[in-house]
Amino acid sequence: MTNPVLQKSYIKAEGTATTKLEAMREAFEILLEAGAVTADYLPAMLEREKTVSTYMGNFLAIPHGTNEAKGAILASALSFVRYADPIDWDGNPVHFVVGIAGIENEHLEILSKIAIIFSDDDQVQALRDAAGQDDIYKQLEEVNE
Repeated sequence: MTNPVLQKSYIKAEGTATTKLEAMREAFEILLEAGAVTADYLPAMLEREKTVSTYMGNFLAIPHGTNEAKGAILASALSFVRYADPIDWDGNPVHFVVGIAGIENEHLEILSKIAIIFSDDDQVQALRDAAGQDDIYKQLEEVNE
C-alpha cells in the first residue's frame, strides 16, 4: 500500500449519528472526502448491509460495499468513527464504525488488522477511553504497516 490507509483526518472521535443508517453515511462521507470512493459506494454499503450484518462484535461494525461496487473504489482507505452513545446495530451496541474501501483485495488485509485490534478487550477499552483524534490514531497506526 503506497499511501497509508488510515490518516488522522479519517478519524472522527465524536460521531454525531444516532442511527445505523446515519452512522454508515458518516463513515462513507469520510471515505468520499478522502477521495477513496465515489458517491456510488454508499448504496453498495447499504446493499451489503441488507444481505449480511456488518456488526463484528466488541462494539464494532465494519460497513463496506458489495463486490459489485469495486468500480466505486478509487483508493484503499479506512474511516473510523467513535460514538459515546452506542448505535443500535440490529440489536447490538456499536461504539465504533469503521468504513473500509479496498483496491483489489487490500480490504482483506485491512480487515484482518482491525480484527486483531478489536479481538483485544484492553485495546477496545483504550479506544473507548482515548482522549481524541490524536490518541485514537496512535492506537490504530499499526493498520498502516
